[in-house]
Amino acid sequence: MPSLKSLRNRISSVKSTQKITKAMKMVAAAKLRRAQAQAEAARPYAARMAEMMAALAAGAADNPDAPALLVGTGRDRTHLLVVMTADRGLAGAFNTQVARAARLRALALEAEGKSVKIFAVGRKGRDFLKRDLADRLIGDVNFVGRKSIEFADAEAIAQRLVEEFEQGGFDICTLFYNHFVSVIAQRPTMMPLIPTHQPDVANDNRRAEAGRQAEPVEDYEIEPDDGGVLDALLPRNLAVQIYRALLDSAAGEHGARMTAMDNASRNAGDMINRLTLNYNRTRQANITRELIEIISGAEAL
Repeated sequence: MPSLKSLRNRISSVKSTQKITKAMKMVAAAKLRRAQAQAEAARPYAARMAEMMAALAAGAADNPDAPALLVGTGRDRTHLLVVMTADRGLAGAFNTQVARAARLRALALEAEGKSVKIFAVGRKGRDFLKRDLADRLIGDVNFVGRKSIEFADAEAIAQRLVEEFEQGGFDICTLFYNHFVSVIAQRPTMMPLIPTHQPDVANDNRRAEAGRQAEPVEDYEIEPDDGGVLDALLPRNLAVQIYRALLDSAAGEHGARMTAMDNASRNAGDMINRLTLNYNRTRQANITRELIEIISGAEAL
């Protein structure tokens, strides 16, 4: 049976931990409001641009001079998986569910004879994938110490992917991230980045977000120069989709951390109650034993 001192120390330790988890929950809740507003504000623009690029990809599918960023290289031998997670933990299964989905996808592609490369956005995903797929990692980026994520950060990632693609580093690029559904729900999502995904995928995404039936794909005419416009538009679309995923991931991280810290606080409260009950029982047993010893000694005299 543990001593009263050890039980008091344990109760004090758990109470200190509970204070920390409650404080972290409040901080996550405060950050969540702003992150959620940013993520929701970025969705309509990103969804509309994705639909427009899908329509352009469908129209240029049979054009041999179409940009490779739009229609692809025509091969699928090398796949680049961009895995987006958080830089910090204590967020439940937020990081592991995305990293695990990317790992399963990588193993499935390799089982089909494909070559896989991985680019990690966030320290937690990088550390998770290093355990089994360290030789597939070609780079990583994190935002440690940054208070907010800017569009320039997404542009830097997009530029790095475009350079790798133009050098023949991969044929297909897919992004894995947590789509923010609500405070208590973040859905691991796989989104094609290069080549531009086809109209049915874009319409499905837009219908799921807007809650209505998909609109017919529009036919766009570009004047005066298709090449010049697309050369500027395609990298920007890539940056927009990455930025949207970054904002969704940030909002999901705060929501997951708030939920995890709330659960931790509740569990700490339950543990404090159990330890307090055990402490009171032990204290009562010690008092009873001492009284018995006193009474026995008095009767012996």
